Order: sequence, then structure tokens, then C-alpha cells
Amino acid sequence: MENSLLKKRLSEELKNSGLTTVEIARRIKVSPEMITQYSTTKKLPKLDTFAKLCKELDLDANYILGLTE
Repeated sequence: MENSLLKKRLSEELKNSGLTTVEIARRIKVSPEMITQYSTTKKLPKLDTFAKLCKELDLDANYILGLTE
């Protein structure tokens, strides 16, 4: 799986959530800057943070990881 696909899908889902960066960050207990970095830099969330994102935003981890379409 290519990191660029993961970042693209994660970024799209963060935007589609309808929540602000601050709201997402508060829900998963990271800084708003970290959320921004997941979308705009090479930085990827740690596994536990990724799991929290998927749970809080009702995301399909397999889709984000490129395992399903």
C-alpha cells in the first residue's frame, strides 16, 4: 500500500466528516496541528491514533489503508 493513497483517503475522510480540525483533535486527544499534518505532510498517525480516528469518525480502516475500494 502506498502512503500517498493512505494520505489521500484519510484527508478526504477528515474533510467529509463535517467536523473541524479542532473537534477531531479533541475527540482523539491530539493537537489540531497533528490533524493538519496528517493531511498536508508526510506524517502519518500512530497506530493507536489511527484506530481512534477510525472509531470516532466511523471510518473503514481497510478502505483508508487501501485494502478495499
